[in-house]
Amino acid sequence: MKLNKILLVILLIVITSNIFAQGTVRGFVYDEKTGEPMIFTNVYFKGTTMGSATDVNGFYSITKIPAGSYTLMVSSLGFDTAQVAITIKGNEIINQKLFIKEAMIQMATFNISAEKAESKTEVKMSVSKVTPKEIQSMPSIGGDPDLAQYLQVLPGVTFTGDQGGQLYIRGGSPVQNKVLLDGMIIYNPFHSIGLFSVFDTDLMRNADVYTGGFSAQYGGRVSSIMDITTRDGNKKRLSGKLSASSFGGKILLEGPMKKAKEVGGGSSSFVISAKHSYLEQSSKIYKSYFKELKSENARGIDTTGLPYGFTDIYGKVSFNGENGSKFNLFGFNFLDRVNFSDASKIAWDSYGGGANFVLIPGSSKTLIEGVFAYSKYKIDMLEADGKPRTSNVGGFNGGMTFTTFSGDNEFKYGFDVLGLSTNYEFTNSVDLIIQQQQSTTELGGFLLFRWNIKKLVLEPSVRVQYYASLSEISPEPRLGIKYNITDWWRVKVAGGLYSQNLISANSDRDIVNLFYGFISGPDNLQKEFTDLDGNVQEITSKLQKARHAIFGFEFDLNRSISVNTEGYYKGFTQLTNTNRNKIYPDNNEFTNEPDVLKKDYIIETGDAYGVDFSLKYTSTHLNVWAIYSLSKVNRWDGIIEYNPVFDRRHNVNLVTAYTFGKNLNWEFNARWNFGSGFPFTQTQGFYEGLSFSSIDQNPTTANGTLEIAYAEFNKGRLPYYHRLDLTLKRTFVLGKNTELELSASVTNAYNRENIFYLNRVTGDKVYQLPLLPSFGMSFTF
Repeated sequence: MKLNKILLVILLIVITSNIFAQGTVRGFVYDEKTGEPMIFTNVYFKGTTMGSATDVNGFYSITKIPAGSYTLMVSSLGFDTAQVAITIKGNEIINQKLFIKEAMIQMATFNISAEKAESKTEVKMSVSKVTPKEIQSMPSIGGDPDLAQYLQVLPGVTFTGDQGGQLYIRGGSPVQNKVLLDGMIIYNPFHSIGLFSVFDTDLMRNADVYTGGFSAQYGGRVSSIMDITTRDGNKKRLSGKLSASSFGGKILLEGPMKKAKEVGGGSSSFVISAKHSYLEQSSKIYKSYFKELKSENARGIDTTGLPYGFTDIYGKVSFNGENGSKFNLFGFNFLDRVNFSDASKIAWDSYGGGANFVLIPGSSKTLIEGVFAYSKYKIDMLEADGKPRTSNVGGFNGGMTFTTFSGDNEFKYGFDVLGLSTNYEFTNSVDLIIQQQQSTTELGGFLLFRWNIKKLVLEPSVRVQYYASLSEISPEPRLGIKYNITDWWRVKVAGGLYSQNLISANSDRDIVNLFYGFISGPDNLQKEFTDLDGNVQEITSKLQKARHAIFGFEFDLNRSISVNTEGYYKGFTQLTNTNRNKIYPDNNEFTNEPDVLKKDYIIETGDAYGVDFSLKYTSTHLNVWAIYSLSKVNRWDGIIEYNPVFDRRHNVNLVTAYTFGKNLNWEFNARWNFGSGFPFTQTQGFYEGLSFSSIDQNPTTANGTLEIAYAEFNKGRLPYYHRLDLTLKRTFVLGKNTELELSASVTNAYNRENIFYLNRVTGDKVYQLPLLPSFGMSFTF
């Protein structure tokens, strides 16, 4: 009897342990052809609701799996479904690598979308996940698709021009947008011509672009984040790409140092890319065209061609362990130069390198990621008046992130450190030298939770940022919420507090400024600030600060059509800007003069608010994307309220990609952009200016200079901007791994005269790029 009881207890323990035993299956999904991790791919157990999407490293983790036998499956559009048998015996962790093969036949429909699955379990507020495939669906100016051209169509992004244009994201200036490349800070991601970035699209794996409301994982910026990840080199064979176009050429080479195997063993690979522009030389083809346009007073650009040139080099070596852990070494050098015909010259040089890793401990459910890197940026400008201007910024950044998974829930924490130095010097219009040299350190730590509670998704997070040079601590709580009203209708909210130290060496009032320098936040700011209501406030912080609030809806109208609408507000409670009103040195001799006339930098406040609407239609042959943004940006400097030069009220983008032909080897891309005019200061009149350099000067007979009487600051508006770009591509399959692609593109297809600059005295106009055809060819092997 006693023995039977003992056996019964043992049986109950065994049954109970099997019922409540919950295992974990994790690993990486790879492209069988190249060994490259497959991002944003669905991994799930057949016949169950248990599953996960791979992240930017191709990593997946499925937890809380009851004991039993399952079929683990992975599916991705354009690839055959792969499956493997898995048996969970108890509280164990199983590492399982999966390889998927490119499908021989493209299916017209598909049932599972990792992106749609993620949209129900993550807040995903104001973030666009950009892959090379999406960039290549855009018209490619100069033959090669580029991230800079794709970013211009994202909701909330304003682009100020073809020549020297910069990206402004939901009211934030370029310095308020943090750019990371494999975790390394890039201080200037765009070349002077504005059409090209420093990044090679063929090297990219993914780019996460956060236009606002981002979580506490990111810090040190008050507006937006661009987090770019490059792919590994081919782990199976030596391969590469050669391309040339009317604007430049590129070479990419990659291959294994130790080949990857599906079963057992690690691997290592390399990839290196170099691209070089010859715009200065090739644009002379259009020399007669430019001269003809200038004779018609239509295109005021340099008649000798386009004075822009750049060279970009990036290399990476990857070491992968058997369980998927990896270690990367990388380095870069980006060069840019501009030689105007009036003797003005601009040149910048950016270089750096570092290492990052992904570690999967054998007995832990935690994923560990880390990075340590160094980067430097230097720009020199020699203006036509002979006055030099220079800026340097450089230093290291590093950090670690720890992520623990529990079903659809996630707990993430980490820290980061930044050490940088800045050196800036220039002479202003009254020959006063503005100079600053400073070193600073920033330390940050964060906690982030993501809970899925039935239809509700909660993502609270908090960041603490310490700025050593200013001796300030900034606590920054942030929150994201999503509620799944139905399977096809979701509502979301996000907001938080943000801060930064780094400021720009140019002013938000500059219409066009190719000199893109940096300054560490100064500690000699004004002591008081008069707000918009006339109240005088004491300045207690040297930091730039902002608060974000965003509300939005997501609709899946069917499998092919999705709609996303977001309303946002960014309150810039304190900004630091270059003081263009300075006329006195900041020394004891001018103690009684107001700070606004002697300080190098001034305090400003501002607001940015608006609505972004996007509609996407996706199918095998046709993709259509329609974006509309309504926005308003205000600034207040203590004296006047104004709209900065990037305040665009309406912005429309229509993008189409159509694939056709017997073997789908033809592709047509089109993009039409329409934008309302930017603010500018109108001319009220002219007068004769006298210097009164001598007391004997007779003002009735002396010859003065022609001076301009300006109207109210930025109260005028430039004409509306619109442009149509087109690309036609044809792919020829020459062998199993060999392809030839030919492309023809036209920028500004109907030759719209979009204003760039107006000489107030002569009335001569300078326009943006004219109708500009280009041709390209690429050979992949």
